[in-house]
Amino acid sequence: MVPVFITLQERMDTQRPHTPDTWDVVIEPHYRLFHIDLKEVLRYRDLLMLIVKRDFVASYKQTILGPLWFFIQPLFTMVMYTFIFGKLAGFSSDGLPRPLFYLVGITTWNYFSETLNKTANVFKDNASIFGKVYFPRLIMPLSIVVSNLVKFGVQLLLLSLVMGYYAVQQAPFAPTQYLLLFPVVIVLMAALGLGFGMIVSAMTTKYRDLVFLVTFGVQLAMYATPVIYPFSSVPQQYQWLIALNPMTTIVELSRKGLLGTGYFDAGMFGYCILFTAVLLTAGVIIFNKVEKNFVDTI
Repeated sequence: MVPVFITLQERMDTQRPHTPDTWDVVIEPHYRLFHIDLKEVLRYRDLLMLIVKRDFVASYKQTILGPLWFFIQPLFTMVMYTFIFGKLAGFSSDGLPRPLFYLVGITTWNYFSETLNKTANVFKDNASIFGKVYFPRLIMPLSIVVSNLVKFGVQLLLLSLVMGYYAVQQAPFAPTQYLLLFPVVIVLMAALGLGFGMIVSAMTTKYRDLVFLVTFGVQLAMYATPVIYPFSSVPQQYQWLIALNPMTTIVELSRKGLLGTGYFDAGMFGYCILFTAVLLTAGVIIFNKVEKNFVDTI
């Protein structure tokens, strides 16, 4: 056997206790309620994009039409709404072509509702990953926002094609200067869905049946939002109630900017921004608190 010799310094190095300065990354619990490390989330941006890619591959891997469902779903919904609510029920469309009127509402509402519903299930759907690998848990809901944003962009392309068709037909619509606020509208939609979803996901770690209630509630909430009817057609005594829904401002402002017809009020817009900011802050804080020990309860 060949003898192995080590120096005194090497022996001292092997016996020296490790300190936080020894490691590249130190994972430790955080007990402060408002501790949110956004720099850490930024460091894991590559993981976020990998999860977004995984979601797309998993959703359409064994489908025949694949990503074409991005177009088919809102297109069929638009046709159904035009026939049922436009032709049969006779709902007003503020003088706009009915397919355009409904498609704007469908596109904006779908982004919000899908972000909310998927974020509400983020703990349950990813429990196996959360229990094995460390990464900032906020990455998962953010990946949902990004993946739905890509889908929203594809559906905006469909909306542009329909707008182009009606522009050739010289239909009575035209974009306005409110279109400059459309990026703000997108941020508000994402923040609303993310905030609501994170609050619900935190509650579902103990109350699983809440997911079914939220899914049903989101479907009902669409009828309290001017998706299938304009805000101007709501009776005067009930307009204040519909205005409390922050999605009312988002849908109406989208129509105002894209089609030139819709209701915009600066007070309602300010309320929507304030409501969204408070909701998102509360959602991140609650999510941050629950993610520390949700594995023990889910």
